[in-house]
Order: sequence, then C-alpha cells, then structure tokens
Amino acid sequence: MTDSVSGGLDISGRNPAGAGLGNLLKRCVRWLSQCSPYDLASCAALAALVALAIWTFQDYAISNDEGVQHRYAELIVAYYKSGFTDQSLFKLDNLYLYGGLFDILALGMSYIVPVDPYELRHLLCALIGIGGIGAAAATTRLIATPRAAFFTIVALTLCGSWYGAMFNHTKAIPLAAFMAGAMYFLIRASRDLPTPRMRDVIGFGIMTGAALGTKSLSLLLVGYFGIVILMNVPRPVMGHWQERTRFVMRSTLWFMPALVIAYLIMVAAWPWAALSPLNPIRGLMSFGDFHYHIRTVLFGQTYEMADVPRYYVPTYIAIRLPLLTLGGMLLTLALLLLPERIGGFSSTRRREVGIVAFTAIFPVACQVAAEGPALDGCRHFLFIFPAIAVLAGIGLSASVGALARFHRSTMVVWLAVVATCYTWTAGKLYHLHPHEYLYYNQLVGGLEGASRRFVTDYWVNSMPEAVEELHDFLDRTEPATAQTKPYRVAVCGERVAYEEYARSNLQWIRMPDWRYADFYIAPTHMNCDRNLDGQVIARVERMGVTIGVVKDRRAIRAQGYKPPAE
Repeated sequence: MTDSVSGGLDISGRNPAGAGLGNLLKRCVRWLSQCSPYDLASCAALAALVALAIWTFQDYAISNDEGVQHRYAELIVAYYKSGFTDQSLFKLDNLYLYGGLFDILALGMSYIVPVDPYELRHLLCALIGIGGIGAAAATTRLIATPRAAFFTIVALTLCGSWYGAMFNHTKAIPLAAFMAGAMYFLIRASRDLPTPRMRDVIGFGIMTGAALGTKSLSLLLVGYFGIVILMNVPRPVMGHWQERTRFVMRSTLWFMPALVIAYLIMVAAWPWAALSPLNPIRGLMSFGDFHYHIRTVLFGQTYEMADVPRYYVPTYIAIRLPLLTLGGMLLTLALLLLPERIGGFSSTRRREVGIVAFTAIFPVACQVAAEGPALDGCRHFLFIFPAIAVLAGIGLSASVGALARFHRSTMVVWLAVVATCYTWTAGKLYHLHPHEYLYYNQLVGGLEGASRRFVTDYWVNSMPEAVEELHDFLDRTEPATAQTKPYRVAVCGERVAYEEYARSNLQWIRMPDWRYADFYIAPTHMNCDRNLDGQVIARVERMGVTIGVVKDRRAIRAQGYKPPAE
C-alpha cells in the first residue's frame, strides 16, 4: 500500500533511483578528482579519435584487398551453413592461409547496420585501430606513468603509417590492435605469476584468439608468453632447477584456459586452421616462402618482393615514423642498457620494458636474418608499431622528467618543442588526408623526397578522387553524353574499388585490352602512371606531389588502335 501511494518513494520520501544516480555521479566526480591530468588528457584524446573516425570514415577508398576479403567472409559463412560441405573458401587464391575474424564481423554487421559494406569495414577497422592505441597506452600506463601513456597515444596517433592505415588495412590493423591488447594482459598477468588473476588470463586468451583469427603471425604471442614466464622466474630459486621447473609448470598450467580460449576463437574464424593442429604453423611458415611477382621499390631501386635487401623493413620503419617518436624509442632502448642508478629503471620495470622492446625488435630481426620477402614498405610490420609507441612514450616522458629535475624552465622549453613538433606532424597529416599513410619523415625529405623513390599509394586510395575528376572532366567537356555514352577505362587498381565510385557508363576493361582504353586512371606508385600514354587531364595531389593521374587516350586510339567488336 505504501509503495502504491508513494509512487516509488521510500518511507523517508527519498527516491532510490535518484539517490543511486547521485551516488554514481559522486563517484565519477571523486574519480575525476583523483585522476592525473594526463589520464584525463588520454581519455579526451581517445574520445576525440572516435569522433574523428565517425566523421571521416567515408573519406577512405576501398583498398586492393578488400573485395576479395569480403568475398572470403561470405565463403566462410557458406562453409558453416553447408555443414562444412561447401569448401569454396579453400580455393579462393591463398586466403585460406589467413583468419577471417574481421571479415566475418564486418559481414555480420553489414546485415544490421544501414551503411555501405565497405564503408562499414572502414569504420570498424578504425575503431579497432583506436582500441589498439588505447591498448598501447594502457600498457605504458601499467609499466610507466600517466604522462608516458599520453605520449604513447600522441606518438601512435600521429604516425601516418598507423593512422592512415587504420581505416582500410583490414588485416594489418586488427592484427596489431589485438596483439597490443594481448601484450597488455600478458604483462598484467606476469606480475602475479605463478598464479595470475583469471581475468588477465581470460583477457590474454581472448585477444590472442582474435589475433590468431586474423593472421598466423600472431603465433608470436605464444612465444612471448613463454619468454615472459622465464623472465619472471624468481631470483632466489635460480640455482635450484626443481623449484624453477615447478614455477614454470605452475605458471603454464594457470595459462591453459587462455590457450584454450585462443584456440577456440582461432578455429571458429579460420576454418583451415581447424583441419589440422599444425596448419597454423604451416600458415606461418608459408609466408616466408611467398615469391609472387610483386615488385616494390627502395631508394628508387625496384626489387621483386622475394629479393629485397635485408635493410628494407628497418629502413621503411625508420623513414615512416615521426622523428620525435623515433628519438623517444631510441632513448628508451638506451636507458635499458644503462645501470639502474643512471637509467632509472627498477628491475621489475626494466623487465617489463624489455619485454615490450623485444616484441618491437625480434620480428624485424628475424626478417633481416632470414632475408624474408617484403613489400609495400612496412605494411606487414604494423603489428610492432604499438610497441614502438610504448617505447617512444616512455622515452619522451623520461626526458621530460630528467629535465624537470635539472631545471624547470628547461623542461618547459622541451615540452614546447615536443608540442611544436607533433603539431607540425599533425598539420602534415591534415594536408595529406585521406592519404595519411603517405607520410614520410625528413630523413628522406617527406613525401616530396619519397615520390617515385619509395612506396606511396599502393592501396590506390586516390581512386575516388581520380574517378570524380574524370566525371568532372566529362561533364565539362561533353555534357550531353557524359553520363550515357560508354567509355572504356583502364585502371591500375582493383575492379571492385573502381566500380564502387564510377558511373555505369565508364566501363572497366581488363589489362590485355588496355590499349583500347579511352581513359587511364593510375597512381604514381611504382610508376604505374607511365604504363600507358595519354594526355593528363587531372592529377590527384597532396602537398604539391602528384600521387595519381587521369589520362585521356582517345587521341592515341584514333591513330590506329580500335576496340574489339562487341
């Protein structure tokens, strides 16, 4: 009776729901008051990144691989729907060697989210990439300071190779983000060995499974897991192999749920991995044997992907990172080599920073030692960029702390220098948009110095702009027939990307018939724009550098080439 009369009020007349909301607000205010200003800045930066991704995700083109990856997801679904009888997915080029987790998620969301499927892929990839930035910052916050975590966010966000790839590198970015998340949980768990908290174990398992469900390269995480256990064997028992073995075995046993979770996620997203326990390892080994006739360029010299020099990947990493990020990373590596009284790293912190450094250096060292194949610069090594950002954040924070102890005014000047340098980098990325992944640092003279000497628009992100330029040209010069008369267009890029943006009367033609093309669209990457002659009627430019062209070839065709009869 009281309840019905009071309308939800208790005897004292207070509203429990209102009181609960008030308590929640008080807790939030208390939490905010206890937070470091750098923590608040980090949260604000991540929120701003989410807003920016939602605002700009439609600006990015369909990358060369997205069409086939979308098809791969459809075949995986068909495989499960048919009760494993439809095995078309194992015949789609070499896609069976990759996990399809991201592609399945994107395909599933496309059924419920009213957005173009490829644009949805770009938004999902961007959000996962921001999650990778958050994971890197969380790792830094765990082993260093809130200030270092904020610098990590800045360093990774303003890395053009990461931010520009974040929207349509739908294999490399999810792999890197999931591996970054796995490393965060692994380092957390390492502090409680040999009996880590189960939430950290489960987190490591989920992130590792997601990474394995994307690409077999993430098997590195299993190795990192073993190294972390060995590095955390307590010193007092180092001389007693029985105790040491017991510690390792107990730690491994506690991590078994993580390995089971990871395996289940992997086989669900990667059907080929489920066919044999050794298939993930075979998949990893197969990447070292890729010898496709794909060319790449370094210092203006063209190489087959299997014949690149040992310094190919390290060089691209060095010239793609902002110089301040590169310097912060090198500073942290130097501090690791110094004694504790000079470097400032305690034994625990040195061990954890050393783990991060190992994850950044080891994969590159393996590629250099094995002279493995490589292409598209450092695209296949984006998974080490979160670790590089962690090291950079720690190094930059350490430099600020050292100068603060030396002289406060000097620290203020250094902070101003850091802010100015990163603001300048942000300005460069703004002018490159939506081609941020074309960023090169001043070691090679920026994009201008890199043009035709290093890889540039390998994803042909200039496609939408180039197609729009062709539309404008036809509307301006042939308004009566611009949208009805059929034109043949040769494209140095993938068909699905071209047809997403082109009018239906602009017919895509295959490479054997390129000589019959009326128009030609191509990036300047690998001098693809020089494959066909014609009058340049439009250029896609950034910062004064041509990254794509549109050519009118009708005058050349009139001199002798005739299209085949329909």
